[in-house]
Amino acid sequence: MSRCPFASRRGFFGLISSLAPLLLVRQAGAKAGDGESSGTALLPPSDPLRGREDFYGPLQGGILPPPQRHTCFAVFDVTTHDRAALIALLRRWTEAAARLCEGAPLASPAGPGPSVESGEALGLGPARLTLTFGFGPTLFEKEGRDRFGLAAQRPASLAPLPRFPGDQFLEGHEDGDLSVQASADDPQVAFHAVRALARLGGKDAALRWLQNGFLPATQPGETPRNLMGFKDGTNNPRAPEEIRAHVLVGEEGPAWLQGGSILVVRRIRIALEHWDQMPVAVQEQVIGRRKLSGAPLNGAAEFDPVDLAARDANGDPVIPEDAHIRLAAPAAARGLRMLRRSYAYHDGANVIAERWPPWRQGLEYDAGLLFLAYQRDPRRAFTPLFAKMARIDALSQFTTHTATGVFAIPPGIPGPGHFIGERLFV
Repeated sequence: MSRCPFASRRGFFGLISSLAPLLLVRQAGAKAGDGESSGTALLPPSDPLRGREDFYGPLQGGILPPPQRHTCFAVFDVTTHDRAALIALLRRWTEAAARLCEGAPLASPAGPGPSVESGEALGLGPARLTLTFGFGPTLFEKEGRDRFGLAAQRPASLAPLPRFPGDQFLEGHEDGDLSVQASADDPQVAFHAVRALARLGGKDAALRWLQNGFLPATQPGETPRNLMGFKDGTNNPRAPEEIRAHVLVGEEGPAWLQGGSILVVRRIRIALEHWDQMPVAVQEQVIGRRKLSGAPLNGAAEFDPVDLAARDANGDPVIPEDAHIRLAAPAAARGLRMLRRSYAYHDGANVIAERWPPWRQGLEYDAGLLFLAYQRDPRRAFTPLFAKMARIDALSQFTTHTATGVFAIPPGIPGPGHFIGERLFV
């Protein structure tokens, strides 16, 4: 087996150096010193004229390039017990992913018999498709059993998340062995990719749960609004040293994961039917920002610095103690940082017959946020941050977490002939 070109310590730091010119690209319109971004542009598209993102490289696609308009996130259970079959599955998926990201069909959809090419994406082009693969804790060990001889290679940072107040996971929507995120500027291209990989999984992998997501169309430099109507900025790390410090796994991790990351995913239903009944002034106190301008309650414009120490004439905090942006701010989170790549989702609504006056039907939207955050170690980022937010964040009264997972995201694939996570099996 050929050796990965960035497998060594020198190769890992060479990877960081090679990324430096790319990571310095800033989102147009962001103001220096703000500490927040719209979470949109980190890198320019690698091939904007063709709408194509490079599949091969030191990092997997879908982590640093500007987010695409649509995503399809899928979690699979590995159903085989054979290590060789697992490796063969990852090889099939890698080879197919390289073709899909080129916009190439996997096979002729007109051939006899079943085909892995369903044909619905023919002629749509790559649409900036990226495919990001992850390995869950249960791939390494499940119910005390070392399934594929990989238990000793599981990083300590890859542990199931603890239960938090308000968690109400749907059946089967926890954890999982493998994750695949297909993101593209065309929703049919993204779903086609997951559909193709599910079919290629054959008897070795079964779909566990799936969620589609979307981002609104915005102008360059414009902060998108979430489904609550607020501009949704995140404190994303941007500079190369920040990416290295907060996002990429370093020498503390096993060799196969160095230069990769850890992904936390949460599907969060937002009770929009109740949120819509709140006066705007109340909504602004919950978030800590003005709804129209996006300015923090202590400021006048969207990119004004968040002043957590500001007090009103009565001596009360201008930004409430339980406001969402206060609890999520780096200053209040001991400098904890994550690279957020979240998407909105909506899956219709449920009409509920109320059993008390005024004897009318109620409405419950199945809509909210597909939270996706890359980080070096969830034990030092997501978990301590959210443990506090789940208890006292004012926004928590409107949110319910219905799915969860944590996945190790291996480094990228160097080139043809290699497969995702290859170094784990050496």
